[in-house]
Order: sequence, then structure tokens, then C-alpha cells
Amino acid sequence: MSASHSYIIAEDEPLLARALAQQLIEHWPSARCAAIAANGAEALKLAGELRPDVAFLDVRMPQLDGLEAARQLCLTEHPPLIVFVTAYDAYALDAFETAAIDYLLKPVESARLAKCIERLSSQLGREPKDVSAVEMASRIAALLGDGASRKEKLRFVRAGAGSTVKLIPVSEVLWFEAEDKYITVATCQGDNVIRMPLRELLEQLDETIFWQVHRGTVVNSQHISLAKRDELGHLTLTFKGRKDEIAVSRQFAHLFKQM
Repeated sequence: MSASHSYIIAEDEPLLARALAQQLIEHWPSARCAAIAANGAEALKLAGELRPDVAFLDVRMPQLDGLEAARQLCLTEHPPLIVFVTAYDAYALDAFETAAIDYLLKPVESARLAKCIERLSSQLGREPKDVSAVEMASRIAALLGDGASRKEKLRFVRAGAGSTVKLIPVSEVLWFEAEDKYITVATCQGDNVIRMPLRELLEQLDETIFWQVHRGTVVNSQHISLAKRDELGHLTLTFKGRKDEIAVSRQFAHLFKQM
């Protein structure tokens, strides 16, 4: 494959962006990373200047998400091949693949990345491309229109720890507790802190599993070990692997009538 092929990465978490860049250097040495963008808007600007062959786009980014950035990229004079990078694994992953050359799940596994690079190499070697840029943009617009990406459920939350990023499986989270712009993520192994508005987090959680029990508290119902009422009718929850008690406000007490 020609060394002239290049790519950009759009990822709002710098440590994850650098990690993907390093993986690509190792698995795709014949291509070069032209730039790393912090959001979709920056990706559009860089793509216009650098004309990369491939764009690796995080699905959820500030200012302009990966789906809308991909749609606009497909309509540019020199559209790159699109690979979505996502932390979600619900039904819409199939939809992602219809609207892009490929998708990668976070954390990106080496074997899966190698397969993605094979697909890219094959597609870049074809002329013309199998699917026109306009058709690809139309598919992405349809994906945006039906809200598939917004119906995806979060698989991991990203908590910064010094110079590293810790990926915490949502299935292991016992509860989320919000304070100001930060959310404490509680697991059996301890607590971590993420920066995200609670409303934004709630949109990404499976409401059948994660229940809001207080204005700033959301619990994983699958990890509740005991729901206890005191003599005044106040309800508290305890969880598998932790001794902490989480209070339930009267507004949400009806969720536990059957417990």
C-alpha cells in the first residue's frame, strides 16, 4: 500500500486519541496520521486543509458529533473514508456500518483494528469507490434522522486518573452521584470521578436498569442487594460489594414497592 495514504482522528478525550494514534502507527505503518481533532468541527476544518484518505470519528463529541461531521465530510470535494469509533454496542452498530466503511468499539482491540485496516486498504485500492459519497451522506443523514445514535446505550464511562484514562464498564457501576459539573462513579473497587452533566449521562443510560432515586443520584438496579425502610418511612439502598447506604427520595420511592 502507498505511504501517501493519510488519516485524521477526531476524539474529544486526548489520551484516547493518542492511544488510537499509537495503535494505528503499530498496525498501519504505511499510512500516516495527518492530525488529531478534538471535536467534529475541528475535524471538518482539518479535513478540508489536509485532505486525508480516512477519518476515524468518535461518535459523541462536543460542538459537532461524529455522525454530523461524517455527513458533512461526505459532501466535501475530497471525502475521506469514514470509520466510526464508539463506546456503544446496541442495535445501531449495524446502522453505523451501513453509513461508514467500518466502526470500532472502545476500547479498540488490536485484532479488530487490524481487520478494519484490511477493509480500508482494500477500499482505498479500488477506483471508483463502491458507494458514492452522496449515497454515504444520505445513509448518515438517515441515521441522524431516526435518532439511532441517541438510542445507543453507554458501555463504558471514561474517568481520568493522572496521565491515564480509566474505562469503567457501565455494567459494573453501582451508582452515579452528581455534584456540580462532576459525577462520582461508584463500583465495588471504589469511586472515580467524571466530568459530565447528569442530564447528558441519563440520556445514554438504559432506563430499564438505571433508576434515578434522587435529584443527583442514579443507581444500577441490578446491583441492589437490599431496600430498607426506617420507622419514618425513609428508604435506603445497599449494594453488592459496598457498605454505603444510598437514600431514596419520596419522589422515587414508588420504584421499590415490589422490593
